[in-house]
Amino acid sequence: EMKWFDGYLASMEAFAAGQLDGNCQTLNDTISFAADAVNGEVVVLVNDNSAGNDKIIVAEGINSLEDLKGKTVGLEEGVVDDFLLTLALEDNGMSRDDIVIKNLETGAAAAAFASGQIDAVGAWPPYWQIALEREGSKELLSSVDYPGAIPDLLAMSQTVIDEQPEQVQAIVNTWFDVLEFMDKNPEEADKIMAERAGVTVDEFQKFKEGTRMFTIEDNLEAFSPGDSMKHMPFAAEKMTEFMVNVGFIPEGPDLGTLFDDRFVKAYADAS
Repeated sequence: EMKWFDGYLASMEAFAAGQLDGNCQTLNDTISFAADAVNGEVVVLVNDNSAGNDKIIVAEGINSLEDLKGKTVGLEEGVVDDFLLTLALEDNGMSRDDIVIKNLETGAAAAAFASGQIDAVGAWPPYWQIALEREGSKELLSSVDYPGAIPDLLAMSQTVIDEQPEQVQAIVNTWFDVLEFMDKNPEEADKIMAERAGVTVDEFQKFKEGTRMFTIEDNLEAFSPGDSMKHMPFAAEKMTEFMVNVGFIPEGPDLGTLFDDRFVKAYADAS
């Protein structure tokens, strides 16, 4: 049974409370909820990566990260676009202490930026479109610059993995059937997804461009150990450290039990 939630937070709360057997959610949100989830949360599949859909939008006159020093940036503290900006600042020899963070819900942050109240904003679709309505505004950086930093995942409960592994395997296999359908029927697939998202097909195309769907090869790489954000175990360590440092979570979950690659490996072997 598939259940759609209009509110993303509500889906994560339902999953953590044991009302769902699985949920599609980001890596940082899985880390946030995993420790207290009554039936455990385990990542079994990577659906996609943000490849430009998460953006830092800045006001006219800001042309580099150095120009952000002392400026006010609106974003949701501790979540994906805060993490994206933190990575970029660190790469540039800077830190969050060099800017003024204004903690706002993403829609409110985009509106505040569009009305000239703040100097920059971190946002995902459709909110960066609102931000770009401000005259002279532009994209400073996006998730396309940090492959693997913002993955969307299928997490299943440890309970259902233990008790019904064959059902988990069937869901993972179905994901790759869906990818095949999307590849063979792009217009029909786009229409279905646009309608579900409540946007036009033309609007959907903008968001589609910033999303990289993950093949089985991509999944095998993502689950493997490594020293870059393309490897989820490494990305999880970096994200956990970030979330603890900013006070978003008191401590991280057991990352050793957060990933289970047996289902993508089984699909690969069967293919």
